[in-house]
Parts: sequence; C-alpha cells; structure tokens
Amino acid sequence: MRPQLHFAAAVTAVVVTAWVAHNNGGVGPSEDEAWQYEAVPIDGAVGPESFAFDPRGEGPYTGVSDGRIIKWHRTQNRWSNFSATSSHRDDECGGPYDQHPKKEHICGRPLGLCFSILSGDLYIADSYKGLVVVGPNGGITRRLISHVEGEPLVFTNGLDVDPRTGAVYFTSSSSKYQRRNYISLILSRDKTGKLMKYEPQSERVSILLNNLSFANGVALSKDGDYILIIETTTCRVLRYWLETPKTGTLEVFADLPGFPDNIKRSPRGGFWVGIYSRREKLIQWILSYPWIGKVLLRLPLDITKAYSYLAKLKRSTGLAIRLSEQGDILEIIEDKIGKKGRSISEVEERDGILWVGSIDAPFVAKYNIHVEKEQVKGFEDFFFSVSHFVVT
Repeated sequence: MRPQLHFAAAVTAVVVTAWVAHNNGGVGPSEDEAWQYEAVPIDGAVGPESFAFDPRGEGPYTGVSDGRIIKWHRTQNRWSNFSATSSHRDDECGGPYDQHPKKEHICGRPLGLCFSILSGDLYIADSYKGLVVVGPNGGITRRLISHVEGEPLVFTNGLDVDPRTGAVYFTSSSSKYQRRNYISLILSRDKTGKLMKYEPQSERVSILLNNLSFANGVALSKDGDYILIIETTTCRVLRYWLETPKTGTLEVFADLPGFPDNIKRSPRGGFWVGIYSRREKLIQWILSYPWIGKVLLRLPLDITKAYSYLAKLKRSTGLAIRLSEQGDILEIIEDKIGKKGRSISEVEERDGILWVGSIDAPFVAKYNIHVEKEQVKGFEDFFFSVSHFVVT
C-alpha cells in the first residue's frame, strides 16, 4: 500500500472511531416527553424531499426517489401519480429503493417544487434534468433549462416562484458534484453553487449569485423584496435583497445548529427550515481542517454510502426550526428519541398541519400543531416521537 493510502486509512480509522465513541453515550428523553407524528406511507419509493399545494389548495405534491411526482388526495386518503421528470422511464425506474440512486440520471430525481399561481404550472428542480415544468393536469415534464451560460446544471436543487410575476428562482448546488455525491460536496467545501432566475414570458435565465457553498432551498419573503438561500455546508441562511435600496446586497440571515436543506414560508409568519442533522463537534472539527476532507475524498470508497451507514449506526435524526422575519428562532421540533433515524428535508405548513419531508424516509410525516400531546397506541410502525419547543 502506498504511503498516502496508509495515511488516509489511519485518518479514516481515527474519524470513524471518534464518531462512534462520540455518539454511543447519552440517554434520550422518555416516551412521556415526546409528541407524535403521523406517517403517511409512500408506495414504491422513498425521499419525499419537498412539497407544494396547487392554486386550488389540493395536495400536497411531492417528488420521490424513482423520479415521480405524486399527489396526495385527502378525501381518498391515498397518493396518485401526477408526473415524472424523465421521458425515458421504463421498468428499471422502479425496483428496490436502494437501487434508485444508481438510476437517478436516467429516471430523474425531483427536489424543490412550486406552483405558479399565474399559470397553474408546477415548476420542478430536478437534480439531473435541470429546471422542468408540467401543466396543471400533470403528465411528463418539459425541460426548460439544462445549461446556463454554456455550462450544464450538474445539481439543480431548490426553487420558489414569485406569485406576482411568475418568475422562478432556483439553485444549483454545485457545478462539480452531482446529488449522489453530496457528502463529497460538503467535505471538499466546494463553492460553485449558484442562485438563478428564470422569467417564463421572455424565457430568459440569469445568474444572481455565484460562489455559494452547497446552495440548497430558497424562499421569497411575503412581499418579494428579498429571497432567502440555504447554504448547507456553512449551516446558515443567506438573504439576498431583490428590491428596496438594498437591492443586490447579500447578508447572513441566520446561523443554524445543523445542516439545513429546504426553507419555506410559514402562514403564521417567518420561515420553516428543515435540517438534515445537527452539526456535532466531530463534524465541525472535520470541516475546520480542509486537509481532512481532501484525505477522505481520496479514499477508494463511496464516501456518501459510508456516511449514510455511520448515520444509521448513530441513528442520526433531523430537526425543524421556524425562524422569524429577523432570523431569530421561534420554534423547534426535533426527534429526540431517534427511533426512526430519519432526516428532515422540509416543513410545509398548511391549515394547522406540518407536512415533514425527508431524503430517505418511505413516508411523509404529518404533524398537527394544534393538537395537544396524546399517546397513540397500536400504531408504533406508523408514528415516531419528537420534542416540540416554542421559544418565547
């Protein structure tokens, strides 16, 4: 074995050992301290990343791991197929969940999505296909943008639509790493993310921001005077002013305790942020020394799979935070027990219900924020416990 590999192996052994030692201790809260989520199962896929309700209030709609967009029918209590982001689908786009990542470039992987109130169209950020759109009645999507200024969109991620103009704001997380290599994107501290704007009437696309660290979800303010952008690697939310005398100004809106994914406006004010997992001391240490990430990336293994395995071993769980219009924390919801070990990608609040997404769960979590804590018996496989804190 070459000296470089000896060194890389040694660093890996230290990191893995520290990870396990760091996370095997501690006792979580009891069941009596927990609140309850109801899980809505998904057939044939996992990873309901993001949600959207159509202009009639129907839904939610969500994209899943096999490239489909599915719609929830509340009166029938079931999902139906609404769309797919690839026109080249075949039997290979189904199959076991763990095989879906290998086929994403063929079958598509829809992430952020939002309806245009003006047209009724659903805009979708597909991580491999770029920015795509489908009409109000569903069907196969139409690709709008796959290249910007001559460069391909390698990892299209989040989006939001301005209800006043129909303009679509969307992100590209990296020009180097695809979605399946998102851990490499973080370890490398890649800064090739972008925020872009697509104007449907003129079909013009423009780059608003460059050099972002894992640009992820976006959310327009209620007045449309600024847009918030998630930077996953730096664990923060940025604010970019679109109007007012501060137009063109970029500033830090909030620092977060974990790795954020998507951000959505709350009808009660502020914004919900879905957080994949907490940024623990070991991860902070690794990211503080770029050479460690470079060493790990040189190892002859799939670093994303390795991380996923360690996360399952640790039973890592996500959390959701509601931020005020000033970036202060108003509310926190977190799985403190960690029975399911699921990430949180997004929280969509609608009619007193929180629809909670994940990149790896085979269900959508549903949480009634108006119902007091109650014990639900006989449905252990369909519920998981969380702690809910309101900051006053």
